[in-house]
This record gives sequence, structure tokens and C-alpha cells, in this order.
Amino acid sequence: MLALVTGAAGFIGSHLVDRLLADGHEVVGVDDLSSGANLNPSIELWRMDVADPALAERMAARRPEVVCHLAAQVSVRASVADPLHDARVNGLGTANVLEAARAAGSRKVVFTSSCAVYGVPDALPVPPDAPLRPASPYAASKVTGEVYAGMYRALHGLDFTTLTLANVYGPRQTPEGEAGVISIFTDALLAGRPTRVFGDGKQTRDYVYVLDVVDAFARAAGEAGGGGRFNVGTGLQTTDRDLHALVAAAVGAPDEPEFAPPRLGDLPAMAVDPGPTREALGWEPRVSLVDGLAETAAWARERTA
Repeated sequence: MLALVTGAAGFIGSHLVDRLLADGHEVVGVDDLSSGANLNPSIELWRMDVADPALAERMAARRPEVVCHLAAQVSVRASVADPLHDARVNGLGTANVLEAARAAGSRKVVFTSSCAVYGVPDALPVPPDAPLRPASPYAASKVTGEVYAGMYRALHGLDFTTLTLANVYGPRQTPEGEAGVISIFTDALLAGRPTRVFGDGKQTRDYVYVLDVVDAFARAAGEAGGGGRFNVGTGLQTTDRDLHALVAAAVGAPDEPEFAPPRLGDLPAMAVDPGPTREALGWEPRVSLVDGLAETAAWARERTA
């Protein structure tokens, strides 16, 4: 199978490229290299913006069977500061990828969404059919991408699967994005710098290891899950304060964070229900938070050695 991965040099995208190559697939990567430098030298890379109209011509020439669309502006706060840039990359970029996939005769697009689309949920863990309540331009752009994917399936027969990701962490992560706190804590504790927990430390998130996430993408690239939205998370909540303690233990540093005032707009709690994902894709998270943090700390320690 020829697979095209947008965001191929990014945190999750680069791990997905490695997995697809290991599974024996041919991979073409699309990345403008503005925020990722984890490029696998074994793939053909198109250095370009996903909103570039020239993408359609290049895809038509190569005709990928599956497109895994991960390229995105990933910061909620950056989307609030510059909503037009967010709309261009995440909204127009997704529309451009879908249209290029249609024109190239691709079988399926696997679209990357975020648990941010659920906003403040009614209950936890959030099921994949919960109401969508985007509370930021970033979340709104992800909802827009889901709507466009559904429209292309109905109008043109281009299949899709949406993977709604919890807070992804692991090696190669930068401090950007909603799970960047693990990278921030890890880097600071390794360097002996102070760390901060915002508010009372009782906010919760659902942390899922990057290789588990990549496994969900590999499964979604097949025939299963067409036309559906599936949560990719553990369903477990970890408080900010407990997370700091776990990262400190993984790094071998004192667990002594500073406390800062709460940040405006932060959700009090989030976790997603992966049950339907298990049923449809045969997927489940396998790496515990303790083990995943140990792997992340080992990578960070080697990088800074």
C-alpha cells in the first residue's frame, strides 16, 4: 500500500511513518518542516504546506491509497491569538487534502481530531457520540475537518475514519500542543529548572502513549471504521499534581513544583471512552502511564546528554 502522511516530520506523524514502513508499506510524507524535524530518510518527502493547491497535482501523479492527515496547528492558545492562521492551516488545509485525495482516487482519509471538540463534557469518560462543543478556534477547526470529511464521503464516496485523540505524549514531543506539559516537566526537571502547576493541581487529563496512538492509525488505515469517529485514549484521568509526581519519579528529580494562578480557558477535566474503538478497530492502549513516562524520560535524557 502507498500511504501519504501529512505532518510526516512531526511528533505523531514521524512515529506513524516508522510504523507504516515497518509494516511493509511505501510512504510519501508531506511537511513544511516548520515545527517538526523528525524526518525518516527512507521516505519521499514533499516539502510543502498542506493548503498549497499544488498538492492535488502531486497526489494525482502518485495516487496514494490511504492519506493519514496529521498536519495541523496544534496549540489552543495560538489559535486564540491568531484564529485566521489556525483556520487556514486546519480548515483550508484539511479541505485541500480531502479534495486532493478525491482527485487522486484515494480509498480513505484518516483524519486527526482532538478531544478539544467535546468542550466541557456532560460525563467522563466522553463517548465518541457526545455533543461537539468547540470552545476555541482550534477545536472549531477540528470540527470543521470532521464535517468536511463526512461531506466528501457522502458526496464523492471518499471513505474516512476520524480519530479523536486524547493527550498524546512520548519521545519526540515538543512543549507545543495540549499534552506538552509532559515535555515541559521532563525537560525542566532534567535541567534542574523550576516547574509550575497551575491552579490547585486537580485538573485532569487523559494521557495516551504515542506508539499506542500510531497503532490506532495503522488499524484505521484498513477497511474497518469507515465513516466513524473513534476516541483514542485510555479513559483514565490523571491530575496535574499527580502527573508532576510521576514525571519527577521517571526523571529521578524532586517532586517540588511551584503553584501558579489557574489559566483562563483550561478545562477542569477530560478523558475519552475508547470502548467503541476497541470494538470497531480492535485497538486498545497497551502502555501504562508509568512505563510511557519512563520511555519519554530516557529519550529526553539521551537527547540532552
